[in-house]
Amino acid sequence: MAIGTVASAQVASGKPVAGHGFAGNLKVAYGTYNIGSAVAQNDVIQMCRTPKGAVILDVAIFGQDIDTGTEALDFDAGYAANGVDAADTDAWGVFVNVTGDGIGNDTATVRLFGAGVLASGGPKTLSAETVHQIIFNAAANAGGTGRLNMLVYYIVP
Repeated sequence: MAIGTVASAQVASGKPVAGHGFAGNLKVAYGTYNIGSAVAQNDVIQMCRTPKGAVILDVAIFGQDIDTGTEALDFDAGYAANGVDAADTDAWGVFVNVTGDGIGNDTATVRLFGAGVLASGGPKTLSAETVHQIIFNAAANAGGTGRLNMLVYYIVP
């Protein structure tokens, strides 16, 4: 069963993007989504939004071990087109065969840090309010449900 395109409570509520406060102060946009049914290829979870002019410094994704079988879960993390910047659906990373089995604590978890354009080109400036998302390329082998969280660390100069 596919979930299609869904949104975290932070995106769905229409919650306004936080103002930038003092220029250069570190901000964090976040989204949490409870996956209630197994994801399928091309499913999208819109996780959080950042304001116009945000300079993305880092991205972290964490959550439960969603693929409880021989890991096949494959997803990309990036951002949607915003009217100025073209979409880059794997800007923050390509995560293949995601597993929580080897973390070494009492609960199977996953914690992934963004790489992608941040590793190759440094901080990324987005010219308009932007939705950050996860796109699934392959479904979980078994299980397929659980919570995913995304943190996007940014500044507004």
